[in-house]
Amino acid sequence: MDTAAVARLQQEIAALENTLSEKKRQLEQAQAIILPSRQPVEAQPEINNHSSPETKIALFHSLFRGREDLYAKRFESKKSGKSGYQPVCKNEWVKGVCEKTKTSCGKCTRRDFEPVSDAAIRNHLAGFIPAQSGWPPPQPFVMGVYPLLQNEACHFLAVDFDKQSWQEDAKAFMESCLIAEVPAALERSRSGNGAHIWIFFENAVPAAKARKLGSLLMTRTLDRRPEIALNSFDRFFPNQDTLPKGGFGNLIALPLQKAAREKNHSVFLDEGLSPYLDQWAFLASVRRVGVEQLDALIQAAEERNELLPVAYAPAEIDDTDKPWQSPARGKAALPAISEPLPARVEVVLADQIYVNHTGLPPVLRNRILRLASFSNPEF
Repeated sequence: MDTAAVARLQQEIAALENTLSEKKRQLEQAQAIILPSRQPVEAQPEINNHSSPETKIALFHSLFRGREDLYAKRFESKKSGKSGYQPVCKNEWVKGVCEKTKTSCGKCTRRDFEPVSDAAIRNHLAGFIPAQSGWPPPQPFVMGVYPLLQNEACHFLAVDFDKQSWQEDAKAFMESCLIAEVPAALERSRSGNGAHIWIFFENAVPAAKARKLGSLLMTRTLDRRPEIALNSFDRFFPNQDTLPKGGFGNLIALPLQKAAREKNHSVFLDEGLSPYLDQWAFLASVRRVGVEQLDALIQAAEERNELLPVAYAPAEIDDTDKPWQSPARGKAALPAISEPLPARVEVVLADQIYVNHTGLPPVLRNRILRLASFSNPEF
């Protein structure tokens, strides 16, 4: 072999060594992101499927904390076919009639709400309310909590995906959490046709901050996957920044209810969307977001104009009756799009505005989609 051939082989070997070194560096960075989300909270690795009911209930209550002074339960009417959730009242009788006023819950003025208790959580996990003195008979039970506290703070943020593409949408959102080093837990919904992504905080944080975190992560997800529906922008729990007058805010059903769990629904999933074999060991491993990390993420997002919704209208428009025409908040400019852009974009104005997105990079499709979003605090 001549000298030139040897030199070429040496150059190829050196290039391969550089590539291998770079891949190792990337792997170490990925592991640094992935591994912290699996570290236990308060050194509780011993919690698992075989732990005592009291230990499981304590862990469950510490994670899925909403208002403590009331909670909701699911109802299903065989007569009307209606179903939903309603706050649990101490005076409620078997068929939803107040023992004191003899009226239905919706018309009663003497409601005395049942506070959250270990017994209620136990019944939820077991899937039913046990019989008391033989009557009423055991009742199916699904518990819901109100995330928005009376001081307008919350202990967690949940993001709801329930469209046909929920699997791809949820995986894309989880990837955004991973990149941002935000620990999150993915739960398949009770119906099996959707998902909730839960982000837990070390301490209660203002709901407005929690929802900003959701907006940031949704924005980054849409930059990669603009196929996510427009209504996903605001599928957060809590649904509001502030407590609605005379109301409790939206509720969310709790996971791991037995009847759903037996169908592999309402359980937590791994990266491959398979249920964790030990649900309790997984929950014990979930890390929670601290206030310093939350504030740093929000500040960086605001500086880069990454929070939804973002208005792009001229600054001279100041009609507060048309929030979709309000000027963009702050002075931050959106970063330039580095991907190739088409020379023209085809738009059709009919019953709606139709945009031909063929050939448009995802980040541009996201920005066009964001033109249709605006803040609606009354919703």
